[in-house]
Amino acid sequence: QLQLVESGGGLVQPGGSLRLSCTASGFTFASYDIGWFRQAPGKEREGISCISNSGGPTNYADSVKGRFTISRGNAKNTVYLQMNSLRPEDTAVYYCHHVYRCSDYEPRPGSWGQGTQVTVSS
Repeated sequence: QLQLVESGGGLVQPGGSLRLSCTASGFTFASYDIGWFRQAPGKEREGISCISNSGGPTNYADSVKGRFTISRGNAKNTVYLQMNSLRPEDTAVYYCHHVYRCSDYEPRPGSWGQGTQVTVSS
């Protein structure tokens, strides 16, 4: 059964850093592009970063470009999101999910994980 579990969130001051992890089980992880999404209170979920199945091409939303870095370790069935220079507007619940393609972040069918809360506040 497909399962994706996010971890690594927390409370951090503006300008701080966090590293999120997304660990997958139940499917051939290395076959899929994986995206990170976030949903802030009162807003729709948005795709913010994505990495191809090979770990090569990556994608970033303009709002996080230059501050966030996505990577993956297929041997560990894990995708990481290194978040630096965090801002209050980055506050959201962060999710990972497998997608059809990184160009448009279209999620594949399947359950979403619980997400991990990131709060940026002084």
